[in-house]
Amino acid sequence: MTIREALQWASSFLQEHGRESRVAVLLLEHYTGLEGSGLFLEDDRKLSLEEKESFIKAVRTHAETGEPYQHITGRAPFYGRYFRVTPDVLIPRQETEELMDLIRKNTGHGDRIADIGTGSGVLAVTLALETEADVLATDISKEALGIARENAASLGADVRFYEGSFLEPLEKEHIDILVSNPPYIAWEEKEELDETVKKYDPALALFAENDGLLAYETLCKELKARNDTPRFVAFEIGHTQGGAVRRMLQDALPTYTVEVIKDLNGRDRIVTARV
Repeated sequence: MTIREALQWASSFLQEHGRESRVAVLLLEHYTGLEGSGLFLEDDRKLSLEEKESFIKAVRTHAETGEPYQHITGRAPFYGRYFRVTPDVLIPRQETEELMDLIRKNTGHGDRIADIGTGSGVLAVTLALETEADVLATDISKEALGIARENAASLGADVRFYEGSFLEPLEKEHIDILVSNPPYIAWEEKEELDETVKKYDPALALFAENDGLLAYETLCKELKARNDTPRFVAFEIGHTQGGAVRRMLQDALPTYTVEVIKDLNGRDRIVTARV
């Protein structure tokens, strides 16, 4: 079986099962080690027996069970790097790269950034590698922190990780920039989600009470109680939550300028507060 034949078979098989055909390319890149144009430049190369068997098994698993290809391969791309992911952490989304861009643009030399609810550590690790900031990260999940620490170590990022709820572990730490992509989906919306999300992503990283707003309510309450508040705050949000989260942040930080920012699809995606 050549690379071309493997892609043709896998694309058809995935489509027949209602899956995205692009996953065929992503899986074959993983098992051959040929990424980007390299896969297509060598599309007449024959797969080794190991490559063929691993690829076919992975395609069948994804097509028939809906298990995300990132869990099958154990890795997911974010901001030009690959991160280890497991069912204990949320698979990074494209929208979060827009949050990363925003924080990077607002970070100065020597700033201290806190990533709250770090999960696999994609934001914290990337910020440590892409800026000259001191990066701290918290998560309530011991399992998620284990993955985040692995990612930091494998990518050579200097991040200090703390186990605990939201800002509590950083009560005495000075913070210049606070960023968070917390759980924001209402439990009532669970059945509307894609099967690969609701079945395989960790509920702790997806769902929140109070119509998905509980994490923001908690973060804003903790911000309001701090003597030392960050100069810049940025939250990723669900596309219907802009108004509610803006009001919460404005109440918590009344002297700050609060703004709702849309993503590339024109949907509310980030709420910021700045001095």
